[in-house]
Amino acid sequence: MSKAKKSEFRPNDYVVYPAHGVGQIVSIEEQEIAGLKLELFVISFEKEKMTLRVPTNKATTVGMRSLSSPEIVDKALALLKGKAKVKRAMWSRRAQEYEQKINSGDLLAIAEVVRDLHRNDEQREQSYSERQLYEAALERLTREVAAVAGGDEAIAQKQVTEVLLSRAA
Repeated sequence: MSKAKKSEFRPNDYVVYPAHGVGQIVSIEEQEIAGLKLELFVISFEKEKMTLRVPTNKATTVGMRSLSSPEIVDKALALLKGKAKVKRAMWSRRAQEYEQKINSGDLLAIAEVVRDLHRNDEQREQSYSERQLYEAALERLTREVAAVAGGDEAIAQKQVTEVLLSRAA
């Protein structure tokens, strides 16, 4: 069973872990936990200075996935150009939905959050919690765009910002 999973992810691959975003598999190691030998992916999230160990046989069930294809990134950027869809529900309910989308690890869902929470200069000010969710979604989006392009995060940030500003024009 773990042999099938092993071929999917390899050391030095970039992967997306739903709750943390883009990380890099540093190694695959074996550890004995509670008397059981477990094979684990060791994933490094450099920006957060965090290391995560995920059992190889549970990687896909916890939602770990490979980076999105360039086509999915293009769809996500196209989504940003759309009109914001803000539901009329209470903020607490919308905030929960946004949080779920961000933690789903789905690039298109994250792009929807960025689109819906983006504010232009002439629009009303964002609340603190709105700003926090927006920045979290924006960071996840730009880090995956950068990783897929194999480039710099600053370039990806500029690309995403340009798309968001182009919709205002």
